[in-house]
This record gives sequence, structure tokens and C-alpha cells, in this order.
Amino acid sequence: MNTKIIAIIFCGILLILVVDLVRREKLTFKYAFGWIAISVLGLFFALFEDFLFNIAFFFGFAVPSNFIFFCMLSALVLLSLLMTIFLCQQNNRNDKIAQKLGILESEIGQIKKDKDAK
Repeated sequence: MNTKIIAIIFCGILLILVVDLVRREKLTFKYAFGWIAISVLGLFFALFEDFLFNIAFFFGFAVPSNFIFFCMLSALVLLSLLMTIFLCQQNNRNDKIAQKLGILESEIGQIKKDKDAK
């Protein structure tokens, strides 16, 4: 089977899978955007491989497959960085919620203590 067809099928399946996950609300668009961008770029380069060859040679890659590996590795590093940022933001939100919950529990305990004292 031709690698061009395999790339088109793989990128198409990835795109459909990510869109379906967003549609079923298993994945938010904020997190899905990177995967959608990668699959669309993969489809674009699979369909217009001459453009891929020209870009690869422009950036000094002797073999376009090396350029593809470099781009995919760079994309995965970027996605990992974005996921780390989102994870840190979520961790900060969890800390704030835990602190607010502790304050509320303390206030409820104080109200119960005052009520029992009367």
C-alpha cells in the first residue's frame, strides 16, 4: 500500500476521532485544537507532497522524512508543554478550591459551636 494513502487514512481517522471526542464532550476544544491542527497539516502534506519536499529542502533537510520526524517531534514537545501548562493551572485551581472548602468547613464548625453554646 502506498505511504501517501496510509498517511491520508491515518490523519483522517485521527481527525474524525478527535472531532467525535469533542462532539461527545469527552475532550474540550482547548485540548483538541493541537491534535486537529496536526491531523489537518498531516492531511495537507499527504495530499500536496511537493510542497512538503520544497519546505524540507528549504530548511536544509536532505530527506523529507527527516523533516516529517522533526516536525512531529516538535509538535509532540509543544503539545506536552501545553498539557503541562494546563495541568499546572488545574492544580492551582484545585489548591484554591481546597483552601476555600477548608475555610467554609471552619466557619460551619464555628457556627455549630456557637449554636450549641446557646
